[in-house]
Amino acid sequence: MTDQAYIQINELTRKFKDKVALNQINLTVKQGELFGLVGPDGAGKTTLLRTLAGLLTITEGEVLVDGFDLRKDPESLKSHLGYMAQEFSLYGKLSVLENMQFFAELYDVSPSQQKERFPKLLEFARLTEFQNRRAANLSGGMKKKLALACTLVHQPPILLLDEPTTGVDPISRREFWKILNNLHVQGTTIMVSTPYMDEADRCSQVALIYRGSIVECDSPAAIRGQLAGEMLRIITSDWLRAREVLLPLPGVKEVQSYGEALHVLVDSTSIRTRAVEKALTGNGLEIKEIREITPRMEEAFISLIRKMDRA
Repeated sequence: MTDQAYIQINELTRKFKDKVALNQINLTVKQGELFGLVGPDGAGKTTLLRTLAGLLTITEGEVLVDGFDLRKDPESLKSHLGYMAQEFSLYGKLSVLENMQFFAELYDVSPSQQKERFPKLLEFARLTEFQNRRAANLSGGMKKKLALACTLVHQPPILLLDEPTTGVDPISRREFWKILNNLHVQGTTIMVSTPYMDEADRCSQVALIYRGSIVECDSPAAIRGQLAGEMLRIITSDWLRAREVLLPLPGVKEVQSYGEALHVLVDSTSIRTRAVEKALTGNGLEIKEIREITPRMEEAFISLIRKMDRA
């Protein structure tokens, strides 16, 4: 990875009539970077990626991709970009190989280049033995890998992937990320949106987007480091009541719910743990578990969103 800005987004705004979907977005993606885009449904992730892919026009602002101005000359970027939509958008009646051939012809990949690239892509995506199977008959994970193979058929230096692992099983998700990591190592610039915080942790940089605006953009470690304090994981006999008891306590900065567990941000676990235990038991709550944990991207993201809502 180099320090060169490969994708430069300046004050990007995208409106749908009176609705602002993207609000003055500023981002820099370096060449060879694995860049993550995280946010809840409706935050603007898909709109941003579709705009970068040239599928949506720019209302205001500027996007430069590898030196090309997306607003002035979107066609010049066609060969530089590979865009993979969130929904399965291939042809179900065509086989794996026929779908790849269709996309190769769409991007003017010559027959000789197809002959050279297809076996490598099929092996890379672990689809060699399924190349004659109709796309409609593939599993969810295989469909995602086929979509990626079709996206890579013209060897674009930049990949834009919209929640590529949503709806697939954990094993397929892991395999897909192995493929992405290999592409990253080979120098491909990847911008990927994801609802999974463990995937965001795999990225070199992560942008948190909320209500069309960038909340934070930094390395995963730096974002996690913004949680000012230490965290306790607590499971009691009644998490709702426990939450009510814990929120007013001195030193408790935040309480997040994860199923029956509470993740409690405090200024110091060594100082506050005894007081937390006393408050819970004093209110008739049985403590099933209480221990210090290392904050994850998920806790940091929720904390940042809450701060934005309070602002």
